[in-house]
Order: sequence, then structure tokens, then C-alpha cells
Amino acid sequence: MRAFFAVDLPDSLAPAVAEAQAPFADASGVNPVDPEQAHVTLKFLGDIGTEDDEGDPALDDVAAAGERAVDRAAVSPFEAEIRGLGVFPNREYVSVVWAGVGRGGDDLAALYEALEAETTALGVDPKAHAFTPHVTLARVENAAGAEAVRDALDAGDPEVGTFSVDEIRLVESALTASGPEYGVVRGFGLE
Repeated sequence: MRAFFAVDLPDSLAPAVAEAQAPFADASGVNPVDPEQAHVTLKFLGDIGTEDDEGDPALDDVAAAGERAVDRAAVSPFEAEIRGLGVFPNREYVSVVWAGVGRGGDDLAALYEALEAETTALGVDPKAHAFTPHVTLARVENAAGAEAVRDALDAGDPEVGTFSVDEIRLVESALTASGPEYGVVRGFGLE
């Protein structure tokens, strides 16, 4: 099972996510994400094992690591603000367009650091670059799409909105021809 830990945006922010995507959503080579599936990925796990799998960290172990990480981070429920645009890896070569996290970014970083420590102890590969809390808006396949994204970056910083974060989730990601489909495996409440 392919999985990750995340904080989901509420459905009420889906229209604002779509509005932030609008300047580049129809550009050639740009694949916007479904606004109703918007989330902040805290830790991508890759494949984790179910009862019959061998070699990958087991689901029960990953769930226990998530519980320990929430305790370790000691983050109380908080407000997160989604605003502004950014790109990975850089403006010259755009592969991902994202909306950033303002307020709440430090709390998300604390959760990420705890998840990183707990999951790498299970054998999950460590993240190769610094954590930037963000919501992926689109993936870019070619230079034509990248130009539309650069124009959007120059046009200003959209404000997606603010929401309450009171849990993180372990999410299963199934890749389909029409895009990824997500299912919540387990939630971990913040206290």
C-alpha cells in the first residue's frame, strides 16, 4: 500500500484552491490537482506493508510511529493559513506549483520532524531535502505550462484561507488513470 501522513484542507477551502489554480489550470502540460483532495503532506512513506507483504514497514508499525510522533511533537490544535504561490524545484525548471503555509508552518514543521524521526527508525527513507509546508496545486510536464505558472507567480499571491488543524492522517494513495485516489487509514488527534 502506498501511503503518506498529511493534514487535509477542509472542503470549504476547495473553491479557493480552484481559484488559486485558475491562472494556469488550462495551460498545456499543467495538471492541476483535485481541489477537494488538497492537503499538506507531512511525510511521504512510499510502500508500506499489509499483513501479507514482506520487506516494507508494516502498517501497524507505521500507525504506531504516527501515534508516537504526535506525542513527541507535542503540538496542540492550531490554525494554519494557506497563501502565496511557489514552485519546485525552481522558477527556471518548474515541476510542481504549490500554495504555501504562513501561520501554522512552525507547528507543521514540528509534526514533520517527529514523523521523520519515527518513520526513518522503521526503515522509511529519509527526506532528501528541507521540509517546506505546502499544498500542491499542480504538476507541470513541459515548458509551455511552466510559462503560464511563471506568469501566475508574477501576478501576485493568492490567499486560499485559514483552517483549524486538530489531527494528522495516515492516508492511502491509489494511483489510477484519472489521478490518485486517497483514503484515510487512520487519524491521530492533536492534544
